[in-house]
Amino acid sequence: MDFFILGIGILLIIVGLIGCILPIIPGPPLSFLGLIMLQLTRFGDFESSFLILMGFIAIIVTVLDYIVPVLGTKKFGGSKAGVWGSTIGLIIGLFFFPPIGIIIGPLLGAIIAELIKDADFHKSIKSGLGSLLGFLLGTGLKIISSGVMTYYFFTEWL
Repeated sequence: MDFFILGIGILLIIVGLIGCILPIIPGPPLSFLGLIMLQLTRFGDFESSFLILMGFIAIIVTVLDYIVPVLGTKKFGGSKAGVWGSTIGLIIGLFFFPPIGIIIGPLLGAIIAELIKDADFHKSIKSGLGSLLGFLLGTGLKIISSGVMTYYFFTEWL
């Protein structure tokens, strides 16, 4: 039974890492669940304070992932249209132009949405860059947190 639960934990860790890039999958919470699965086996021996800290980090990073792109777009003068354009651009870029579409999609999506809303080219470019910066920052936070959880998962298991 331990190996079955361990397999689920490994799958959660892998999907958690993938979820750091894909906007639909919540990466850090899945990575945290991977740690929980390991803890349920004879291989896991985490301190409860460590698991609480990792759970707190997963929650905070997930919430920040929704806030940071909005703040980045607004900080650079963008609107809700820029945020939505960034999200739509990310999804289109992910499916039609991987892997570079993950970076270019949000930028172009925000620029196009801002141009449709306000037709001011310079403002649109600035908003697009803010959206891109916010997206990259949010993605970086997710990758770091899930990467740390992955590190602890494998160092504890192996």
